[in-house]
Amino acid sequence: MSTARTALAAAMLAAALASSALAQSNAPDPWPGLVTDIFHSREIAMADGAVSLEAPKRAEDAAIVPMTLRFPEPAKVKTATLVIDQNPMPMAASFTFGEKAGVDAIETRVRVNSYTNVHAVAETRDGKLHSEVKFVKASGGCSAPAGKDPDEALANMGKMKYRELKSAVASKREAQIMIRHPNNSGLQMDPITRAYTPAHYIDAVEVWQGDDLIFKMEGGISLSEDPNFRFTYAPNGARTLRVIAHDNMGGEFKGEWPIADAS
Repeated sequence: MSTARTALAAAMLAAALASSALAQSNAPDPWPGLVTDIFHSREIAMADGAVSLEAPKRAEDAAIVPMTLRFPEPAKVKTATLVIDQNPMPMAASFTFGEKAGVDAIETRVRVNSYTNVHAVAETRDGKLHSEVKFVKASGGCSAPAGKDPDEALANMGKMKYRELKSAVASKREAQIMIRHPNNSGLQMDPITRAYTPAHYIDAVEVWQGDDLIFKMEGGISLSEDPNFRFTYAPNGARTLRVIAHDNMGGEFKGEWPIADAS
């Protein structure tokens, strides 16, 4: 291709991207409606430090976008909700924390369908809502094809992995839970049959240390394939960590592991 044609192609691509960005910037803001639908029109304090959100400005892979919620005062946080404003199912995950769990950070991976604001909303135990917002550039995450062979995904569905990581805070533990599941969004097309793969996704996860809850999660199609949760928590001396997960088709999956050096 000649230099002139290369320059012309680059200019056309830049123009198309600019046009797409302009169209999205002129689209109605869904957030006011989401405040009504998800949070029942309650007042939400913005960027007051009760919750922070770490999200990439531009996602490398729209189907696997890391999001981290942090809470400077975890004892005060009752729930946290991750909302991807422009996604077909905007509420990606809602976490409810045990009263003594001490979760000051939790990370998961999501699908992002188009350029969008992402809101992290924390409810403190006094009943107030607090939020931080980040803008993420990504597109096509909800309709992206599965990364694994369907037969392999079916054979391994529900298998879990547990990792312990070194916490930056001596009084806390850090762990990671990985659940094998296709988490089909219902928007992915089979390239052979041209039919859409039915939505099949993890919609609930519970994580316990002994008999004490660390967190419960309610999720939907915005969670990525093979849901993954990395979190810090305050140890209570329990010797085991256990997980119960459910999907929207009635599947139930369980895992339990010893906690290293539990006293």
